[in-house]
Amino acid sequence: MKSFEDIQVVGKEGFEAAVASSTAATKGFQAIAQEVADYSKKSFELGTGAFEKVIAARSFERVLEVQQGYAKEAYEGFVAQATKVGELYAAVAKETIKPYEATFAAFGVKAPK
Repeated sequence: MKSFEDIQVVGKEGFEAAVASSTAATKGFQAIAQEVADYSKKSFELGTGAFEKVIAARSFERVLEVQQGYAKEAYEGFVAQATKVGELYAAVAKETIKPYEATFAAFGVKAPK
């Protein structure tokens, strides 16, 4: 059985790990929220620009051309954004688990990667 001081040290280390993990998660989620907000703004501007081009089009062929260009650009932007946000979530997960690596090691458990 451990002494009271040892238990206090373990409790303090656990608390510090929880605070560090929470701080990392907060920063990561703020970065994700900012990225999503930026993408939303860009997406809205892209859609507005396409709408203006459609309104100004003089022929049905031009309308189709604008629509196809918009669809392609919107799809490519979405795929790129989804990839980036996925990478950000993975980074947040790694950063939030780091403070607990010492605790995992103390119990002989390898931290998830």
